[in-house]
Amino acid sequence: MIWKGFRFGLFLQIAVGPVCIFIFQTAATSGFFIAEIGVLGVTIVDIFYILAAIFGIGTLLNKYKKLKSIIHYFGAAVLIIFGISNIIGFFYSSPIVSMDQSAGNTLWKALLLTLSNPLTILFWAGVFSTKIGEENIKQKDLYSFGFGAVLSAFIFLTIISMLGTYLTILLEPKMIMGLNLLVGIVLLLFGVKNLVKHRRNNVNPGQQV
Repeated sequence: MIWKGFRFGLFLQIAVGPVCIFIFQTAATSGFFIAEIGVLGVTIVDIFYILAAIFGIGTLLNKYKKLKSIIHYFGAAVLIIFGISNIIGFFYSSPIVSMDQSAGNTLWKALLLTLSNPLTILFWAGVFSTKIGEENIKQKDLYSFGFGAVLSAFIFLTIISMLGTYLTILLEPKMIMGLNLLVGIVLLLFGVKNLVKHRRNNVNPGQQV
């Protein structure tokens, strides 16, 4: 089951999201080891989400629609704030984004960015429900499957850290600053997209949130 979870996790990495972009940016601006602190933070939250899904918290989120809506807005707000901060940091000194990030700052940023999408719990709850229904696996096997998925994410983001570090060697400081601006724009677009999508779903409640 660990191998099945690992393969499934690798498939999920195809859809590059804001966390992956953040790790790449961190590696390019602050080096591999600082970026790996961020990867550790992402891994911690992923483990929490998977355990929450196994314990049935996804059912609770589905039951309370208002809580689900608040979570959507929270996630969009985090992405928008990080995006705007990166853009401002391109022109001025920013309290959230800097060229030289400390390990502690990188850790809490990674934690916050990953926590910005707590409805991931619902996704994993659906995956595990399908596994139990179609493959008739036991709950203990869900832990192995989840571990494999987390392991694949950790390895993938570590590779992204390596690529970002190598990019530092190739690019001049001004180009790296331009990367910060690009990342800010992308994060802002991610946040706005999530916000618009949620508002549209509220107008058309028949759509899947």
